[in-house]
Amino acid sequence: MPSNASLIEPKAMSSVSYTLYYGTFIHTPSLGDLEICFNTLVGVTAAGDIDFIHKNYRPEEHDYQTAVQFFINNRKNRHFDYVDYSQDPTKFFMPGFIDTHIHASQFPNIGIGLDCPLLDWLNDYTFPLENKFTDSNDEKLKFAKNVYSKVIQKTLTNGTTCASYFTTIDPHTTNLFAELLLEIGQRGFVGKVCMDHNDTYHDYEESFEDCVDSMNKIIERMAQLNPAEETLVKPIITPRFAPVCSRKMLKWLGKLSVTQDLPIQTHISENKKEIELVHDMFPDCEDYATVYDKHNLLNSQTILAHAIHLTKKERKMIREKKCSISHCPTSNTFISSGEAPIKQYLYNDKINVSLGTDVSGGFDSSILGIIKHCILVSHHLAMKTGRQGDKLTIIDAIYMATQGGAKAVGMPDKLGSFELGKKFDVQLIDLDSKESNVDTFEWQLPTQHEGDHKKRTKKMEDLLGKWIFSGDDRNCVKVWCNGRLVINKMHYSRDDRWVMVEKDF
Repeated sequence: MPSNASLIEPKAMSSVSYTLYYGTFIHTPSLGDLEICFNTLVGVTAAGDIDFIHKNYRPEEHDYQTAVQFFINNRKNRHFDYVDYSQDPTKFFMPGFIDTHIHASQFPNIGIGLDCPLLDWLNDYTFPLENKFTDSNDEKLKFAKNVYSKVIQKTLTNGTTCASYFTTIDPHTTNLFAELLLEIGQRGFVGKVCMDHNDTYHDYEESFEDCVDSMNKIIERMAQLNPAEETLVKPIITPRFAPVCSRKMLKWLGKLSVTQDLPIQTHISENKKEIELVHDMFPDCEDYATVYDKHNLLNSQTILAHAIHLTKKERKMIREKKCSISHCPTSNTFISSGEAPIKQYLYNDKINVSLGTDVSGGFDSSILGIIKHCILVSHHLAMKTGRQGDKLTIIDAIYMATQGGAKAVGMPDKLGSFELGKKFDVQLIDLDSKESNVDTFEWQLPTQHEGDHKKRTKKMEDLLGKWIFSGDDRNCVKVWCNGRLVINKMHYSRDDRWVMVEKDF
């Protein structure tokens, strides 16, 4: 069984000092809005909260004070750590990525099952693997720890500071997963898969009564795990998808969301045969979205994964219910499910859209890879439809990976951008890291002495393109969660001049 909560020391709650960061900060505070802030000061409290921001600091505007002197004179705070990357144009801070759809238990199957249609893929690959987490012996905990530790570490080193996970029907390994999130240092929503009607694979399903008992155990356990000061892991109600859930279970899960104030995640309209199956199983419901709505599963805390083949009526319902969509382009391509019209969802339908890796239907556990593919998939859709308006921009994609994700997980006031009161869940990107796949040239860098601010900003936008289309985990050199440094690869840096500077002033 999982260990006692008292023995767990959450990495994202370790003791830290007030820290002042100085450098280039890039974020998308709203849809369509990219903000590049050079020479920017960001102060972070010992609790991990941003409580000071001064953008685009210019010494000549402040009696030529250094950035540190300016901060001390404004805050009267003389004891803090100082991290300065302001002199290196190849380094910049980005909000941590938020993965809103990932199956932790499927991590071993990445890259397996190409061209297998969704329903066959589930029966041939997914259900047999997930069933290994439900064995009635202690070996399942070792098996689960091996898989779960790797997927958390892999996503975290790729800059994902928060994720909404599916586990399996098993409560014990699900609770273990929550513990591992705390130990490794990633913020997470943990969803025990609920499914009591798996007609095509009866070896992997649960009874309604078992589901109720398991959910109660998980809710109770995570309440014990979280430190008093912070909610780092939270249960999320997870009906796998309508075809494997009885009406009784769906109705109970909808009620549980209300009584326990818990978010919801599930799948919708991923595959055309899946949609046909839902129609056959729920003939009283006009469409897929109505099935969930009829059981009180659509609300502002609901994440709907895929949503490729939505009708106009479904899109309207999803907007009115204030649900979010998790776009999973690599999975949709790998399993040949289709091309979701995300630009239309965002700008015409006014639906919040985030990004998901959908491991293992998706072959890439990095949201950076998903950013790249969501743009490329939209370009292919535009070539097919002849509508240039179907093409997503880099700004759209970064927004979905950060602020759109924060909205999807119900934390728009805490995550996703650099604003006062938000958590410092952040990644440091280094385009000149060791063995980086990104090549930059001197004339492409936005230097300190660039007289034209617009020209400097344009150069930085071009570097973002290089990062998105050529970068990978090697460029994500540091990751902070809740203000704590949880990933540090800087000892691999080519240039020791830019290693973290820490001083007590």
